[in-house]
Amino acid sequence: MDFSKDQKHFKMLAKDFIKKVKDKEISVIKNTEKILKEAKNINKEYSYFNFISEEYALKQAQEIEKSIKQNKAQGSLLGLPISVKDCICTQSIPSSSGSKILENYIPPFNATVIQKCLQEGAIIIGKTSQDEFGFGGFSTNSAFEIPKNPFDKTRATGGSSGGSAGFTQATSLPHISIAESTGGSIVNPSSFCGVYGLCPTYGLISRYGLIDYANSLDKIGPMAKNIEDIELMLNTIKGQDPKDSTSLNQELKKSKIKKIAIIKESLGVDKQIKDLILEKLDSLKIKYNLISLPITQRYGIQTYYLIAMSEASTNLAKLAGLTHGSQLHLKGTFNEYFSEVRSKFLGKEAKRRIILGTFARMSGFRNAYYLKAMKVRTLIINEYKKAFKKYDLLVSPTMPILPPKFSEIEKLTPLQNYMMDILTVGPNLAGLPHSNIPAGFINKLPVGILFIADHLCENNLIEIGKKLK
Repeated sequence: MDFSKDQKHFKMLAKDFIKKVKDKEISVIKNTEKILKEAKNINKEYSYFNFISEEYALKQAQEIEKSIKQNKAQGSLLGLPISVKDCICTQSIPSSSGSKILENYIPPFNATVIQKCLQEGAIIIGKTSQDEFGFGGFSTNSAFEIPKNPFDKTRATGGSSGGSAGFTQATSLPHISIAESTGGSIVNPSSFCGVYGLCPTYGLISRYGLIDYANSLDKIGPMAKNIEDIELMLNTIKGQDPKDSTSLNQELKKSKIKKIAIIKESLGVDKQIKDLILEKLDSLKIKYNLISLPITQRYGIQTYYLIAMSEASTNLAKLAGLTHGSQLHLKGTFNEYFSEVRSKFLGKEAKRRIILGTFARMSGFRNAYYLKAMKVRTLIINEYKKAFKKYDLLVSPTMPILPPKFSEIEKLTPLQNYMMDILTVGPNLAGLPHSNIPAGFINKLPVGILFIADHLCENNLIEIGKKLK
């Protein structure tokens, strides 16, 4: 398979597909069989799925087709195939979060976003590959197969939602993927794979049922081949959830895009990427200014990783080989057993982040590191809020580089890996909605443009996505 050539992908929007399903013009069973076959074939070569839920999906399709014949079928996603990032719990379907320590974990419940999708008639075709617990920017830290870029198999899909982005680009059928972001894990792989990805306002979409990385940073959001499908899924899964105390009971704001600013510090990227982004913006025929975010630029990476690693080390403490996930023969003290299980089943990057995070929140270091990072986070939020008093959208390239080769990634130090998030950690720290929009290609590799909006202004991201089609 070669997705680098011009693709004659099925261009049907999800809403048009769903209408045809309701009108009995498309068989849900046949379409599900077709996308499952395609997923299995693509997966052999590109490794976009940790698990393809063939039996479960066909059972769903049969039930939906039966209800359609009885004229009882309803739902905004009726018959639509969706893929789900492996860190989002799906009842009766393995959810490993890309880690050996959860390799055999089958949740007894659905995450709220999954329950909403099922109630609207969506069909889950599988769990997509990712970095272990979301720890990475290239999806190369998975305990399982590493997803390959759909435009060049020697290159990365981006991370941590690499499987979601890769399959979204590769499939020829109507499909939406549900992904997750902590510091850029939706927009990063969306950029590297040339698809749309939206990371919502923190709290807009329930996190109940998400295998957490960092509670104050995690967000669930959609990926799709077009902005209309993003809008459809966003409207389906947003909303307050009594099971998630951080979920918001607020409606999206209605506003118009009048002023746009490019983040000055973000233009120090590869000249070809910079020129392509500016060319795309010029096509809008909307005037834009330059704006500086010096605090975010100077302290964003340090602040993000101190907070994220501290929260991750706390969250992962529950994975002790006792209640669920991978286990060993019980022997020795709790500390000995706990250490043996985690040493055997956690990956190198997970161990690194646990150690660093535990250090940053230890007595004696908490004030110097974690609490100071939280104070800087407030300064970053205030810097963005000040900018949004004047501008409706802030713009930058999504990623500072083109999708790198696996051979190049192997040579990067941990710090160089972390620096790849330089353009995406800011809006994630501030809990701001942001989206990747495909800007074009350089040397046959996709480039994304990042738009950042004020809290609850996802409608501006949808609007700009439609303008740039």
